[in-house]
Amino acid sequence: MRLEYWSMLAALLALLFTFYLAQKVKRQKTGNDKMNEISDAIHGGAMTYMKRQYRVIGIFALVVAAILFFGRGWELSVSFIYGALSSAVAGFIGMNIATKANVRTTEAARSSLDKALSIAFSSGGVVGLSVAGLGILGVSVLYYFFKEPEIIHGFGLGASSIALFARVGGGIFTKAADVGADLVGKVEAGIPEDDPRNPAVIADNVGDNVG
Repeated sequence: MRLEYWSMLAALLALLFTFYLAQKVKRQKTGNDKMNEISDAIHGGAMTYMKRQYRVIGIFALVVAAILFFGRGWELSVSFIYGALSSAVAGFIGMNIATKANVRTTEAARSSLDKALSIAFSSGGVVGLSVAGLGILGVSVLYYFFKEPEIIHGFGLGASSIALFARVGGGIFTKAADVGADLVGKVEAGIPEDDPRNPAVIADNVGDNVG
């Protein structure tokens, strides 16, 4: 069997396991009504933000694809678009499962830290395996059709371009969480910054690490 076939098979297996982990996370309990209300607000806000971000990034991707089309040929342009779409899909999957796993991890932590860790780890596995699976699948498919390594470079350019913009946007998003945590803790609750009694400190510290 040719190498690209093995690569496609490995990628499909990774994506199937990604689907399994996602379903495993979604089957977990989501807690009480208040927890679900907060979770739905976080999920809705995050997904709305991501859709808006992708609309802007999509314009950039189309402009670059047009430049590649007229400058280097349709093959490289198609490869770029494929890479950009793969990166966007991976990001969408990651944001969707992460915002769904939050409340389930919280509910599990009320009874078992081991179970909470398992849910959180599974959520991270969805993100990691979707990125790896879509990446390997994209490179394999392009090599199967074009047999030209230079064309595959377009895939990497498209994927990394979308990831770059998403990373910048993600930094802005986490900074908003940082500011929100400080406002709730210091202004509303009257407790010091980074106080462990404020659950939003987790988001605050994530924002610091991203920065």
